[in-house]
Amino acid sequence: QVQLLESGGGLVQAGGSLRLSCAASGRIFGANAMAWFRQAPGKEREFVAAIRWATGITDIAESVKGRFTISIDNGKNTVTLQMNNLQPGNTSVYYCALQTPVGRPTMRISGTYDYWGQGTQVTVSS
Repeated sequence: QVQLLESGGGLVQAGGSLRLSCAASGRIFGANAMAWFRQAPGKEREFVAAIRWATGITDIAESVKGRFTISIDNGKNTVTLQMNNLQPGNTSVYYCALQTPVGRPTMRISGTYDYWGQGTQVTVSS
């Protein structure tokens, strides 16, 4: 079984920054990618950013490109989402996810992820 533990959420003023971390533990075999999704009240879960486990290739949603970056530390099985210039529209619960098996072509579809964290709240005040 795989466990994902998120940390780093909180309250920040518009224009500020936050860093989210997600540590994966357990039987991690065949990991293809790790990603961040977010879900605001009354809205569907949406893709934010993803990174391929083996190569470090990233995919960033257009709505946050240039402000958010994703990175991975394979030695620590940890993925980090750096969020800069946060805006009130970025307020949401952010979820970390892990995708298997190796070779999946897309990282943007939430239904292709097998393991999820519990979510961490990010609130941006105006």
